[in-house]
Order: sequence, then structure tokens, then C-alpha cells
Amino acid sequence: MDRNWTKLSVEKLEADFQRSSDTHLIPLPLPTFPDIHLYFKDESTHPTGSLKHRLARSLFLYALVNGWIGPDTAIIEASSGSTAVSEAYFARLLNLRFLAVMAKSTSPEKIRRIQRYGGECIFVETPGEERETAARLASDLNGHFMDQFTYAERATDWRGNNNIAESIFHQMEREPYPIPSWILCGVGTGGTSATLGRYVRYRGVSTSIAIVDPENSVFAEYYRTGNPALTRQGGSGVEGIGRPRVEPSFMPDVIDRAISVPNAASFAAIHFLEEILGRRCGGSTGTNFFGACGLVAEMKAQGKSGSIVTLLCDGGDLYSDSYFSKPWLEANGYDLIPYLLRYQRFYEKGLWN
Repeated sequence: MDRNWTKLSVEKLEADFQRSSDTHLIPLPLPTFPDIHLYFKDESTHPTGSLKHRLARSLFLYALVNGWIGPDTAIIEASSGSTAVSEAYFARLLNLRFLAVMAKSTSPEKIRRIQRYGGECIFVETPGEERETAARLASDLNGHFMDQFTYAERATDWRGNNNIAESIFHQMEREPYPIPSWILCGVGTGGTSATLGRYVRYRGVSTSIAIVDPENSVFAEYYRTGNPALTRQGGSGVEGIGRPRVEPSFMPDVIDRAISVPNAASFAAIHFLEEILGRRCGGSTGTNFFGACGLVAEMKAQGKSGSIVTLLCDGGDLYSDSYFSKPWLEANGYDLIPYLLRYQRFYEKGLWN
């Protein structure tokens, strides 16, 4: 590989990082839980609009320093959308061809954003076929398969270097409960939960890490059973999180709780959050909120005070044609009313179960 090109490429990625500010930590006051403070780490403010911006930068740096990509290397990724948007952004920065392999059900707005950055979209009929198709395409083109599901947990420096865990703890320093009782996130690749879990152990703090998992995904069951052969048919139904098989980057030994979440609960949550948080969020943020509500209620029942941090993964504008569309919800059989009433009861009366 051309070492000078690699050096210049790393410098471009580092310059892009210097131009970006940190993402906000947004408190959500809970009137009926005055001694428990809930925060959202708003990852939608990254240049490409999601949590995956951090991962994409790390994956490109990892591939560059390993000598896997050069000035003429096509970059191929298997992605449900957000990672591909961010990787298309960085590929354009380095003037590299980028191809994203994804399910046909991917959000139309995500597809438009990938193409806006110059990326090409390759569709598979069945969710779960993306990785095999991407690997085959990389071989055919003599390109590099970025493979987020394998490399997410090792491409990010879990000890710090402004990763998401270090950022959370820095931003919490002046809060009433600076060491969170829980940090909670969804799992797509497993990279974020691995970074969080390793970091709290490295720092020696008492924070517990929880993951949330949508309906048609294997991660929560894998955490409970340890069976790596688990599989599902099709996608999880919540873009960006959940997988039909156990991925190499998921590290179950660094998390403390796995919470299964019905998809209708995830979608109802983002409609509820639009009212009380004042912004539209993506479906995975709704999954996070459902899990956070359960942890808040558990802490109150145990007589505990403290803080919980979760993630606002991306903005809701990506999902105007799906999660925020009444015809789409009805066509897919999602009744949000029972969960909307449950969130309202939680918020106004402090009741969860």
C-alpha cells in the first residue's frame, strides 16, 4: 500500500474529527421520579446524523493503519442504513468508491443519503443475506469488505480517546449523580455495548451496562443462554439494532442485563418522546426508552436514587414513511395505543407494570 496516501488519508479523517464538536447530553425530567435522573446522549447531531458516525470513522482508521485499503480500493459494507450513510461520507472524503449492501426494506431516506454522498446501493431480498453478499462483492471487485459486525468491537479504543463512554462520563461530571447507575443501549454490531462495558471496567466505576433487543433478534436470548448458534428469519423490524444471528462483535461478558422489547413498544415510545422531549427520534431510541423506563421503575421500587444514561441514536426524519406513518403502522399490524397509555401512566403517575 502507498504509505504516503495512507498518511494523508488519516490526516483527512483526523481533520474531520477536529471540525466536529461533541454530541449533547439531554436530560429528560421525570416528574414522578425526582430522585432518578434520565439522560439521552444525542448522537443525531453528528455530521451524518447518527451514532454510526463514530463507528464509521473508527472502521476507516482501522482499515487504513492495517494496510487494507489504498487509493484505488472499493469499500463494501453490509448495513441496514446508518453505518452505510456514515461510511459513504468518509469514502467520499477519501475519494473512494463505496457500495452498501442492504435489505430492500431499508428506509428510503437512508438510501437517498447514501447516494447523496456518492455511495451505491445493492439490495438483497432477505434480511440477513447482506454480509455474504458484501463479502462476495468485495472479492469480485478486489475491494475491501469493511465488515462492521466483526470489527466494531476492536476498531474503537475502549480506553478513551473521546469514545462515547469517555464523553458520557465527562459530561456527567457536574450532574447530581455523576456516576450513572446504568448506561443502556441497543445492539446492532455490538461495538457500542463492548466499548461501554470495557470502559466502565477500565475506570473501575460501579455503572452497570444494559442492552435492549427488539423482537426478532438473537442478542437477548444469546445473553441468557450462551448459545452461539441462535438464528432468526428476516430482520428485527427496528432499523439499526437487532440481528438474525450472533455477531462476532457482541461481547456478552461485559454487559449486566439484556432486555427484550416488543417492536410496538419501540414505535410508541418515539411518538411519546416527540411530545415530552420535543424532537423526533428513530426506532432504536424508542427501544432504549422502553428499557430505561423499566430500569427507572426498578430503581424506585428498590428505594434507590441515581442516574441512567441512554442513547438518542438518530433522528426521526429518516422514518417519516414508516414509524411515523399511520398507514405503515396499520399495514404492519402495530397497535401503539396500549404502549402510549403505558408511557403516559409511567410519566404522570410513576407506574410501569
